[in-house]
Amino acid sequence: MSSKSFELSVGQVAKRAGVQVSTLHFYEQKGLITSLRNQGNQRRYQREVLRRISIIKVAQRLGISLTEIKAALSSLPNNRTPNQADWAKLSTQWQAQLTQRIDMLQNLKDSLDGCIGCGCLSMTNCPIYNDGDYLADKGNGAVLLK
Repeated sequence: MSSKSFELSVGQVAKRAGVQVSTLHFYEQKGLITSLRNQGNQRRYQREVLRRISIIKVAQRLGISLTEIKAALSSLPNNRTPNQADWAKLSTQWQAQLTQRIDMLQNLKDSLDGCIGCGCLSMTNCPIYNDGDYLADKGNGAVLLK
């Protein structure tokens, strides 16, 4: 079997992965996936790109940024598609990030009632913007607002 039989067109990948063609172009522009070019300069993808796209989609659903996803995928030898052992490492790393995010969101949820009740969003007391008044050391003025 020739290697050409393992190559998929951009339309085939989009259909199989359940994404738009423009999403594939975007992922490629961001360095998350790569394509080959045929003699007519059309994109062709190796079948393993489907696994990479699946991992990208799952990670995005978990709230992992594309920058973090790219860094994780780039850490693999030869920028290969993650295998089962690689996925175990990536998922462990992302689980720790998700646990921190869940804890932060739970704290926010628990303190939200008071915030809505007063509506002040005090820069000194507000647990959303300035938990424990950590901004006091950064000086006067609107140091948080941009």
